Amino acid sequence: MVTRLQGAILAAGRGERLRKGVDDLPKPLVSIGGTPLIVRQAHALMSANVEGIVSVINSETAAAMGKISLEMPQNVRVIVRDTANSMETLFAIGEHLQPGYFLMTTVDTVMPSAEFSRFVNSALQMLNSHADGIGGVIGVVKWRGDKRPLFAKVSPYGTITGLGDSETPLVTAGVYLLNTRIFEYRELARRKGLDAMRRFLALLIDKGMKLGAVEIGSSIDVDEPEDLNAAEAVIGESK
Repeated sequence: MVTRLQGAILAAGRGERLRKGVDDLPKPLVSIGGTPLIVRQAHALMSANVEGIVSVINSETAAAMGKISLEMPQNVRVIVRDTANSMETLFAIGEHLQPGYFLMTTVDTVMPSAEFSRFVNSALQMLNSHADGIGGVIGVVKWRGDKRPLFAKVSPYGTITGLGDSETPLVTAGVYLLNTRIFEYRELARRKGLDAMRRFLALLIDKGMKLGAVEIGSSIDVDEPEDLNAAEAVIGESK
């Protein structure tokens, strides 16, 4: 039975594809609906009653936050780390988590608050109903042609059987509810030379870890300037 959740935000990337449309602003500080993405994600996690939030940002974002005096909610612990890739950002988060489950989102994932709540509730129900145990649950969404997605192959039983570049109807949606035992594979991933969180997640499945899937109705990854309007429209669905 999952009785407590920690929170986490992946926010250490540079967001190169988006920068040209936001005056070179670091992605975590780009506003959607008048709120910086990193603050929006903190509020989403807080709505799920997590016990503290860990967010890893890079030094450029940290400097920019200082310049604008951006205040994060009190229960958010911001770690400044210039990580080599998204997998190492995940591992940096893991250094600050207690054993157990954590609810994590990428900084650029935007979805209606009702969809986020439904993911959390469905993921918890899935975790608590599997007597044989699963390592976590990943949010998935129907692929709508966005670039560089991580495709997910999902079984009729709601478990993920594959993650990768081969096209399937569903892609990952940037929200995760995971057990910290995933970090047992950290050194193996490094020995294999993996360089992205997506490859680490695929490794977990290859090593036999069960991961469930919860489909989300609408979600936008803010990767390109043209995604900004789409994200604003998704936020509008929450009102």
